[in-house]
Amino acid sequence: MVKILRNVVWLALVLALALNVSISRASAQAVTSPDPHQLPQQFLQKAVPRTFHHAGLAKNGGTTKNGPTTFASTASVAGIDSVANWTGQFMAAGFDDNNNPQSVWLYAMVGAPPESGVTTTIAAPIVPVTVRLLDQNGHVARASNGTRLILRAGSTLAQAVVNSPIFQPFVYTSGIGQYNDQMQRAEFWNRTHHGTNNWHTLLSPSVKRGRTMDIPYGFWFFGLHSDGSIAYFLVDVNTFSGLLFPPTYPVDNTTVIGAAELAGDITTHDMSTFLVNNVYLYDGTPDQCCILGFHSGDIEPGIPSNGNLLRFYVMNFSSWISPGRFGNGFADVAALSHELAETFNDPFINNLTPWWLSVSPVTGAGQCQNFLEVGDVVEVLTALPLFAVPMNGRTYHLQNEALLPWFEFKSPSPAHLAAYSFPDEDTLLSLSPGPLHAGCMP
Repeated sequence: MVKILRNVVWLALVLALALNVSISRASAQAVTSPDPHQLPQQFLQKAVPRTFHHAGLAKNGGTTKNGPTTFASTASVAGIDSVANWTGQFMAAGFDDNNNPQSVWLYAMVGAPPESGVTTTIAAPIVPVTVRLLDQNGHVARASNGTRLILRAGSTLAQAVVNSPIFQPFVYTSGIGQYNDQMQRAEFWNRTHHGTNNWHTLLSPSVKRGRTMDIPYGFWFFGLHSDGSIAYFLVDVNTFSGLLFPPTYPVDNTTVIGAAELAGDITTHDMSTFLVNNVYLYDGTPDQCCILGFHSGDIEPGIPSNGNLLRFYVMNFSSWISPGRFGNGFADVAALSHELAETFNDPFINNLTPWWLSVSPVTGAGQCQNFLEVGDVVEVLTALPLFAVPMNGRTYHLQNEALLPWFEFKSPSPAHLAAYSFPDEDTLLSLSPGPLHAGCMP
């Protein structure tokens, strides 16, 4: 009996030792083999937040040899069913994509012409989008600590956006009002009798039902906080766009925009926002991040009920940015302020301008473009890119934007306070070199 007990004790010790060795090996394996899709929490600190230029309607800035030499504006772009808009043009020396000289530049903007004195109110639905990362079996993936990889942009976050100065009035040097409305009043100050007429373009926000986007395995990365909670997602831009936009006509509900269109949550007359929570896009590899948003449109064929006009759903994707994610201070509605400002000034993503170059004197990073992208001019700058607004229990961060006179190469600027930027008039104090050839070549 004693011998049997000794054997049992010995066997138990051997099993315990084997179990401890197995656990130790498993622990060592967990330490030496982290999730290949998990990135460091501080990964974004060195990333360059930016936006993405999405395709729009056909370019409207062709060379005009005998164009008018004075400004003219018309009611709207003909032949499309879309958001309220007006068209105009300006004169400036420049070159087109093929290096042909061009002096007349056409544009379309949201609302009504400045001289009209009309107030235009545009519905601005906000669609919160939950993003889920999927594993190889098509289920919601988990981090090594067991956290399910889901980031929600629920009604609370959407309401924080509604409460921001994008949709609520604030005091600017140009007057009291919504951010984009006051930006354009400053931009066209000389055409509104120095701000005395009642020309306004206002957004009327509403939070719509949430949608869900599932990102397939192999097209995502993530970062965790030190407490194990999710800090951010990085998603391949092409995969994200494919899951956002309807691929074919007739539209079905397999994509986020398609589902919102079929449900009537967004219409062609709206400026729609698809809001995500700390989800950023990369182009090819994670080190080619971070796209915080883009403005674009879903183009659909006409139908009998709209006179068979081409339908253009004006929209933007924007990420809510939690404080401290990026080293340059971009936070909360910075991306959305950028995208909506560009939508106001270029709703159909086809407003051509003379080639322009914006370069940070600190980092040397630059933007070279020939589109009327008012946010892109400023996003590369390290000095005064943001404008802080205390409101409704938060401090919101708007991106400063370039004004039309900067793209017109006008000196002095006819905008409010002779500025080239808004809300901070000191963000842009000089014009781009020019006239530049295609690709910003001298």
